[in-house]
Amino acid sequence: MASPFAGNVPLFDLLAADIRGYVVPIQVKAINGISWQLRADSYLDIDIVDGVQHVRGKKALVNPDLVCIFVLLRENEDDEFYILRLRKLQDQVAVLYKGGRRPKNPESMHCAVYPAHLREHRDMWSLVEQSFPQVPTLTPNPDALRRRKPPSKLSRK
Repeated sequence: MASPFAGNVPLFDLLAADIRGYVVPIQVKAINGISWQLRADSYLDIDIVDGVQHVRGKKALVNPDLVCIFVLLRENEDDEFYILRLRKLQDQVAVLYKGGRRPKNPESMHCAVYPAHLREHRDMWSLVEQSFPQVPTLTPNPDALRRRKPPSKLSRK
């Protein structure tokens, strides 16, 4: 089961629940174009000095384990799904975004992520399943598995 939110929750778009009632927040980004548009400063510390951007490193993420699902909508409904953790997305933005002097707007933090950048995360639905709390494995007591003798009859005096 999944329950969507209409933009009121900034960190995730829906909650997925398993049959036990445990929930996992999920961020969803969908496109029907060629790339997802992100702001690099959502993931990286960036300073602008004299119109030049300097990437200082990665930002601390509120929930680095957040599951993100990137959807590439296809006309024939053969959609593509890329599932990864927020920290992996941050790693990808760090590789793609180099800073420097932006050609049109020095303050633009635009970063395009293409399906090819996320190829290794395609159809990784197991990541959603792994995000739910694991059911503890009960190890049976070996003594309980042995056949027990019925209690002896009590003698009356």
